[in-house]
Amino acid sequence: MKLPLDVSRAVDLPTPEPDSPYRPCQPYRFSTLCATVENPDQKDQYGASSVPIYQTATFKGVDGEYDYSRSGNPTRSHLEHHIAKISSAAHGFAVSSGMAALDTILRLLKPSDAIIAGDDLYGGTNRLLSYLQTHQGITVYHVDTTDPSTVTPLLKPENNITMVLLESPTNPLLKIVDIAGIAKEVNERLPDAIVVVDNTMMSPALQRPLEHGADIVYDSATKYLSGHHDLMAGVITCNRDDIAKKIAFIINSTGNALTPFDCFLLLRGTKTLSLRLAQQSDTAFLVANYLSSLGFPTFYPGLPNHPNRDVHERISSGYGAVLSFTTGEKELSERVVAGTRLWSVSVSFGCVNSLISMPCAMSHASIPAATRAARGLPEDLIRLCTGIEDPADLLDDLERALIDAGAIRRTANGLERVCTTINEAVAKLALENELAKVKSDVAKSHEKQWVVSAPGKVILFGEHAVVHGVPALAASLSLRCYGVTIPHAGTSRGKIGVHFLDIDTCAKEGGFRYEWDVEGLPWDAVSESTPLEGSEIPLDHNLLEEISRSALPSTMGSHARQASLAFLYLYMVLGKAVGWEVRPSFTLTARATLPVGAGLGSSAAFSVCAATALLLTFGRISHSSPSVLPSPPSSSPSSGSGSSSQAQATSKLPKALANTVNAYAFLSEKILHGNPSGVDNSVAAYGGGLLYTKAMPSEGKEGGMIGIEGFTSRRFLLTDTRVPRNTKELVANVGKQKADEPEKIGKILNDIRTVVEKASGMLAQSKDEKGDLAALIDENHKLLGQLQVSHPSLETIRRITGSESYNLATKLTGAGGGGCAVTLVPDDFPSSKLTSLITLLESEKFTSETFVTYFTEVGGPGFGILSPSASSFSTTTSSHSPFAAESEEAPDGLVKIFASKSKAELKDWVEGLGGWMYI
Repeated sequence: MKLPLDVSRAVDLPTPEPDSPYRPCQPYRFSTLCATVENPDQKDQYGASSVPIYQTATFKGVDGEYDYSRSGNPTRSHLEHHIAKISSAAHGFAVSSGMAALDTILRLLKPSDAIIAGDDLYGGTNRLLSYLQTHQGITVYHVDTTDPSTVTPLLKPENNITMVLLESPTNPLLKIVDIAGIAKEVNERLPDAIVVVDNTMMSPALQRPLEHGADIVYDSATKYLSGHHDLMAGVITCNRDDIAKKIAFIINSTGNALTPFDCFLLLRGTKTLSLRLAQQSDTAFLVANYLSSLGFPTFYPGLPNHPNRDVHERISSGYGAVLSFTTGEKELSERVVAGTRLWSVSVSFGCVNSLISMPCAMSHASIPAATRAARGLPEDLIRLCTGIEDPADLLDDLERALIDAGAIRRTANGLERVCTTINEAVAKLALENELAKVKSDVAKSHEKQWVVSAPGKVILFGEHAVVHGVPALAASLSLRCYGVTIPHAGTSRGKIGVHFLDIDTCAKEGGFRYEWDVEGLPWDAVSESTPLEGSEIPLDHNLLEEISRSALPSTMGSHARQASLAFLYLYMVLGKAVGWEVRPSFTLTARATLPVGAGLGSSAAFSVCAATALLLTFGRISHSSPSVLPSPPSSSPSSGSGSSSQAQATSKLPKALANTVNAYAFLSEKILHGNPSGVDNSVAAYGGGLLYTKAMPSEGKEGGMIGIEGFTSRRFLLTDTRVPRNTKELVANVGKQKADEPEKIGKILNDIRTVVEKASGMLAQSKDEKGDLAALIDENHKLLGQLQVSHPSLETIRRITGSESYNLATKLTGAGGGGCAVTLVPDDFPSSKLTSLITLLESEKFTSETFVTYFTEVGGPGFGILSPSASSFSTTTSSHSPFAAESEEAPDGLVKIFASKSKAELKDWVEGLGGWMYI
């Protein structure tokens, strides 16, 4: 049973004068409580104004109050009484560090217990929870505790929740948790569960969670309670006698109590806690508003638009002295941090001097990069912890660092934020100051022949849950889309055309072909004000409608129409951009080794190919080859290291190119799909693996995509059932289930989140010796099945691949309801068994068509450009051209061969043409 707060014990300090009906005494205010260190039960015999240090390990006598300092010490007793007093607590304990405090609290748990914890946690907390989960049989549910709806579905007896661990504001994203609301829910639903709050960020000066229903509160006293970074300490407070008794036993047993000298230092530090935090919080408020006014995404509870600010103001008495912001680029953030002078680079906070850090590289580096990505922790995040220096000096120092790093600049109208990526800055400079050079580059670029490629994608984990804010894990495939441009000359000059070999093939032998007169396109419909740079370029619906009405005949098939519309839109937006007189005249021919319409990102691969070809042709991007990059893996189960594609030297393109290509590819995806997530085109552009989180503005949640560092490729067998499915209907059905049964579906979505987090960590490792990834694949599919998005055809594939003969893990990918299944193929899986499995799967069918399989790898490079030379890719082909040997009709001859190759031959032939460069 929870005991009520005993105020006489919590604030045991005499008031200035006796209470009377004529002049009632007033309780001391917080700063007075901090400055007055006095325990009525422990009077110093000499009347010392400062608590003495009892620097002794043992005490003489028998049955005395103290016998051994591990069990108790007078200096520590003074400190613990003082901490309890300023924390509105009945009991206080001092231990050797903040992590020692958490370790003490977690020892209240036993194997098979479960904890609910936040998804924005201090790195050390995450590390300790991970250890308990791995070694002690404790289950940890990481959820977004800022959204109570993610917590309440777990508060059921069958989940064995014994502890809920909260932190508000969170570290380092300053997310706000309704401590009072969650504590009330926990107490009502699971009365025996313990609510624990890490209050380090606020300290008792600004927030006292015990007053809002928490059972245990702990602080890293190294931070604000001490304030000077000259000691390590942790404190624990509570109001329940039963919990206090257990904590005292654990501290005495483990021997992690705070030493007498450190107790003395901590007592001294707490006397100025109120004054320090008042000054530090005021400065943080100024800095946060300064950064926000410059346009940097800034996280601070004091800002008007900070999510759940009203909740924070209800449970706290100030905004704190910690804030964070992003610059848009990791390298830029590193330059800012390195450029400060007054702001010391440190992993901690709470000191009298101001500190600056990059959490992902410092305090939170122990959290795997993939897990950080899954939890929405930006790699470019900068955390600021304000001290007691003069605010003007701190702002001046920060401003200097931002200017020197290139994050902001001075203009005639004052300071302004600079474009956040090098590519954007270069492109803007080119548009404004080098127009003549750009025109010249276009004239040269459109005469070259370009060969490009982009990978398909597969969602490995998190389908459907991603629609509801759960991260999804996607990866690139070795199956790719290829595009070739043919510059027009003679009578063909002045025309723009497309040749799609994989869509609407029934309309005309050899795929779909069409040409337009360049001058006949509706150029007047292109807006002069359309922004052409940035991570997201807005879609001009008026232009889209005009192209559709005047340039696309009604006889076009639906797929060809949409692809043509996207291609023409990009062409016209780029062509009208700065009023170029010379508009490139060419045909884009595209085909793919991945199945079209099977949910493997074929449209995104096309969008990236089209965007890359157009940007190259218009001279908006150029290739370079600064570093070596391995060739894409072969998709053939029997091909070896001697394949032609792998024999070619490949190079790495600068990542800045991908930023521009991806922006235009996303624009194409909007035309093709209406409201895409952006994950497909991002995987096709950047390659590798990434975690995508959908923005949920109505819930105050930001989205984003973060690449998984160290992502290692894995072999997969894709099986296309060729069963049509209605993605919109499947997504809508899950949404309806969530509305009808929020707790049930919320639990499933949370379980999928856990799977994604675990899988992202595993995929960043080189080996999976225990087969844990296969177990997660099975678990994810079963959860998707509970969402009713599987299909009998997919279950047939799972039955075959999971049989005793093969024992492989399979799951649906994409929307489900048919479509594709992905099967993990271990490195040591015999090729003979793989061939047998492929034969068996391709004999199955659910509709009139049999299944089709694709053996591939995930995690390869992003888009590629075939390295051109002046002789090889001009309209006049020399004897040194790789195409001249193929046909005397080059470059048209290249496309004829390109179109004639079978899908099995296409990859090795195209990638054997020359040196490829990849993202």
